[in-house]
Amino acid sequence: MAENQSVWGIDIGQAGLKALRLRYADAANQVIAVAFDYIPHAKILSQPDAVPDELIQTALSTFLSRNETKGDLIAISVPGQSALTRFIQLPPVESSRVDEIVRYEAKQQIPFALEDVIWDYQTLGGGIEESGFMLGAEVGLFAMKKEGIYSAIKPYVNNKMEVELVQIAPLAMHNFLCFDQIGLRPGRELSDDGEYMIVLDMGTDNTTLLVTNGNKIWIRNVPIGGNHFTRALTKEMKLTFAKAEHLKCNATKAPDPRAVFQALRPVFNDYVSEIQRSIGYFSSVNRDAKITKIVGAGNGFKLAGLQKFLQQNLQYEVERVDNFQALVGDTVLNAPLFQENVLSFVVPYGLALQALKLTRIHTTLLPAEIATARKIRRKKPWAVATAASLLFGLAMSTAGYSNVANSVSESKFGEVEKKVAALKDLEGGHQKKFGDAKTAFETAKGDGEKLVTAIDTREMWLEVYRAINECLPRDTGNEQDIDDIWLKNRVNIKSVTAKKYGDVSKWLTELEAKGKTGGVYMSMLKHDQEKPPPPSAAGYVFTLSGEHFRDDPNDETKKRQPYVKNYVLSNFQKFEVQQPGTPQPVPVRKLGITHAVFKADSAKPYNYFPKGKKKGAAATKAGGPAGFGQLGARPKAGGNPSPTATLGGVDGQNKETEELKVIDRTEFTIQFIWIPTEVGKRLDVDPLKAVAAEAAVPADATNNTPTVNPLTPAASPTPPTTAPSVPGK
Repeated sequence: MAENQSVWGIDIGQAGLKALRLRYADAANQVIAVAFDYIPHAKILSQPDAVPDELIQTALSTFLSRNETKGDLIAISVPGQSALTRFIQLPPVESSRVDEIVRYEAKQQIPFALEDVIWDYQTLGGGIEESGFMLGAEVGLFAMKKEGIYSAIKPYVNNKMEVELVQIAPLAMHNFLCFDQIGLRPGRELSDDGEYMIVLDMGTDNTTLLVTNGNKIWIRNVPIGGNHFTRALTKEMKLTFAKAEHLKCNATKAPDPRAVFQALRPVFNDYVSEIQRSIGYFSSVNRDAKITKIVGAGNGFKLAGLQKFLQQNLQYEVERVDNFQALVGDTVLNAPLFQENVLSFVVPYGLALQALKLTRIHTTLLPAEIATARKIRRKKPWAVATAASLLFGLAMSTAGYSNVANSVSESKFGEVEKKVAALKDLEGGHQKKFGDAKTAFETAKGDGEKLVTAIDTREMWLEVYRAINECLPRDTGNEQDIDDIWLKNRVNIKSVTAKKYGDVSKWLTELEAKGKTGGVYMSMLKHDQEKPPPPSAAGYVFTLSGEHFRDDPNDETKKRQPYVKNYVLSNFQKFEVQQPGTPQPVPVRKLGITHAVFKADSAKPYNYFPKGKKKGAAATKAGGPAGFGQLGARPKAGGNPSPTATLGGVDGQNKETEELKVIDRTEFTIQFIWIPTEVGKRLDVDPLKAVAAEAAVPADATNNTPTVNPLTPAASPTPPTTAPSVPGK
């Protein structure tokens, strides 16, 4: 970077504007502090009577009136609590496909459409590249909603300031810690010795907690800041907010310091508890990590007694940022105003370091359209100069050729013209061959695209299979210990098939014609019956064939016939389903799954030996050799299913009595329509909520058992939640 290139790091917080101007001296390999500014707001931005836009505009106007920014780069921060931060461990993947994998993970981790957010990622330490594969890599994913980013940039745009970098405050703190405290420089490897440092940046309303060893990063927002101590004083000592703030900042000079600290003690205890909880969680997921010390930053950390209180209760060395070790520039560093507020310049310091390209972090949340427009504008002068040079050269060349053309005659070039004509004929033949070859190539290309067309939708297939898995009932908790198989909730899916339709409404028409008399069509939601798929909608009809043994004689809703309708079909008819242990709900209808129906089930006898009972080697049914008992029949609903069989050896020796139960194995079939829907075209609102809830749907035509309308909240029982029994799993 050129030696005269300077950078402003600007952080506008709740209490004021902090700005630090840095310049990198390449010859001396030093970062020089050139200028700074600290402009407190007239009111804290979060106060009820404050107008944040006016206060920020006043602070920027004051800053511009006192400082020159022309020709300098500007880096700004956005609050960490407003951004989404995720750290993802990647599976072994080709280095060239890291972008593709991260984009897929971003869709899963960011709870908004990617078009509505600005996001960036960075590969952190810990991964190695071997034979073109990235192994054990950890990726940091950072995102924020577009309106939040544009809101943060707007004051600078209104003041005609071009922002070069937008970074979240915790990453700016990480830049400071690595460069100033750890001494990490670009291109220098850092050994992973398991030692971590913690930075506590106490702001007005929140505290940012950052744990890092230079390679790995862990961030948490602690919802306690300086204002919480001030409010404690206003409550306990009956003071105005302004007087309480002054008393907090001068607690040691108060008439009764003991009373002040007694009023602040509950907040001190809450603050330490939050820090301990965060450190405990970090240590539980990073068992080899060793925390060496805690570094305090932010003006809130100047609170008297806070540093000593943390050190006594956390049992770690606690230091305050009293100076910047890797920075030179006595004019700035020795200024009284800078010394008084040095704790609040950590974030501007880290922002400016990244803009100078002196940090490992390179992510930015600057909108891509702004960066592209700025790049084009900067290159316009060069493009104009290049175009002018080309036009001048073309004019000179044209003038030279015109002079030569005056000397041309037919006698001199007649023979050459014949050769040109022959060459054109030859060219025409080659053009025809090229056209034929191109046609053959396009045909082959089209055939190839047909072979790989499923690749574009493979992620959607994984989603629909996951949705099927989440819709199936499971056993949870004590239900897993039940020995009686007919009391278990699980089902066994024997096959999942999908048939492609160019127009899925044809299947629906056939089902309607047959189902109104057979009861299959009537098991569909009324909402789906009234709203068939649009004409010519291409999709698939899935058919799930399975079996279950559920037949609870004491629960009418969980008997054989209504069980699948009430506990399986209803899940396929919901907008979204979430099982315990699943991080996010599965958006069933959002994926394009609709018009689920239940086909009639059938029961077949099944010999069942309860858990822990072994079948005798010579066991046989009634009518077998002498000495064997008669097998019992299947119990009826409401009875006690305990038939027995007597097993034994020849001549009645080695006799043994065990239970053998003959129960119903119920086979069933569920069908539904799946129209593959791209992420950007999926509905975010449940269309079923707009439908008036009904008391119940018509009785089932196959068994005359009334089923509850899934649109009615009370009629959609919570499905059991143990993983289904699927072949091969």
